[in-house]
Amino acid sequence: MNDLDIRKVVQEELNNIAPEIDLAAVDPAGDLRETFDIDSMDFLNFITAIHHRLGVDIPELDYPKLVTLDGAVAYITAKLGSSKM
Repeated sequence: MNDLDIRKVVQEELNNIAPEIDLAAVDPAGDLRETFDIDSMDFLNFITAIHHRLGVDIPELDYPKLVTLDGAVAYITAKLGSSKM
C-alpha cells in the first residue's frame, strides 16, 4: 500500500466521521480536530476505523501524530512498512 492509497483510506474514514468535510479543502498540515470541529469521541472513532480497516495498532501515546492529514498518512505508512519486516 502506497502513500496515495493510505491518504485515500484516511480521507474516506474522515468523511465517515464528518461527512460535511470538504476533503478538497483540507489543509494537509492543519489540525483536523480544530478545522472540522471533531470532538474526542469522533477522533477516537477515526482511530478505531483506521485500526479496523488497515490493521494498524495505534497506541494512545501516538494519537497526536494523527491530528493532521499528512501526519496520519506518514504515521500509517511507517507502521505498515515496519510491520512487513
